[in-house]
Amino acid sequence: MRIRNSIAWPVAAMLAAACAGASAETTGVSDGTVKIGVLTDMGGVFSDLAGAGAVAAAQMAIDDFVDQEKPPFKVELISADHQNKPDVATGIARQWYDTGGVDLITDVINSGVALAVSSVAETKNRMLIVTGSGSMRLTNEQCSPNTISYTWDTYSFTNGQARLVKSLGLGTWYFVAVDYALGKSLVAEASDAITRSGGTVVGTVYHPISTTDLSSFLLQAQASKAKVIGFANAGADLLNSITAARDINITPGQTIVPLVGTITEVNALGAAATQGMLLVEPFYWDLDDRSRQWSRRFFAKVGKMPNFVQAGAYSAVTNYLKAVQAVKTDDAAAVMQRLKSMPIDDMFARNGRIRADGRMVHDMYLVQVKAPADVKQKWDYYTVKETIPAAEAFQPLSTSKCRLVNQ
Repeated sequence: MRIRNSIAWPVAAMLAAACAGASAETTGVSDGTVKIGVLTDMGGVFSDLAGAGAVAAAQMAIDDFVDQEKPPFKVELISADHQNKPDVATGIARQWYDTGGVDLITDVINSGVALAVSSVAETKNRMLIVTGSGSMRLTNEQCSPNTISYTWDTYSFTNGQARLVKSLGLGTWYFVAVDYALGKSLVAEASDAITRSGGTVVGTVYHPISTTDLSSFLLQAQASKAKVIGFANAGADLLNSITAARDINITPGQTIVPLVGTITEVNALGAAATQGMLLVEPFYWDLDDRSRQWSRRFFAKVGKMPNFVQAGAYSAVTNYLKAVQAVKTDDAAAVMQRLKSMPIDDMFARNGRIRADGRMVHDMYLVQVKAPADVKQKWDYYTVKETIPAAEAFQPLSTSKCRLVNQ
């Protein structure tokens, strides 16, 4: 007490003013720290799509932001494995939001996980930026003022692939789909898009998640004689589907179209096994100078070129931090308002913007896997066949079922 009272009034006033200035500089940023949590699949069917690569990308975003912007607040990153279980994911999310000081959760690959965590984020009034899941419910029936669907959704992928009906005359489709939310959403969206384009869906077969032997499902697809076999699954399930198709020699008479294929699966199987496949991608590492420069930095850290989930994690975290710095608070409503008002154009997104329904729209790409003879270096797998403009790639806002539209 004696020491405190011995400070001369002018000195105490100066200290108080300095403290006031420091707190004003970080007004609204709780504890002077912005904390980000990557909630992902670290060892399961989606771990190669997201997992450690998504965590690395988020850390790169934080490091770059702190180095370049010199923010007046600290930025911390934590991560956890949701094990593809919504109950595990919601338990982690509640703990992070309630006592862990987490302001933003990102990734949440797996549709069931994303939908469950979105509900928690709204209840806790914290932010969620989904870079892994593509469920349309995130921007339709279960849209939230606290959630952004950032990288892709089933509409944008299936809408892009439906262009094949007109451009290549691939009018009859049969789906091999995983039997949970992702597969069912992909089939529903693809069926609508194909019908709008003048095509026909002749059948669908569903398989359990993490099925290792898919040959019986592929034989049903082959027997349909559809011109296209569409794989409505992802990650290891997609790898197993493509392997099974190759093993039973399905491709000579029918075209394989993965509805959620990425460069991760193409690299795992090689150009010889995937050549000619047509995919829709939100991101390609070799698209232009910006994507190449960032992707080579990612490769130096991770040993692989990034897919769109990992590139999206970097972009989402970067733009979130920019919004926090601009509004000088980590308050969810203020940050969300800022994000919805700013353009997003970076190494991941071209012509990006976040709509009222929480959907970040941006250009998409229809790509084809090169023949092995045309691959000049590892990861040089794609020829970009078409750029799908942001305004055409995603569900029109006029048909949205989101309660936030037109409010």
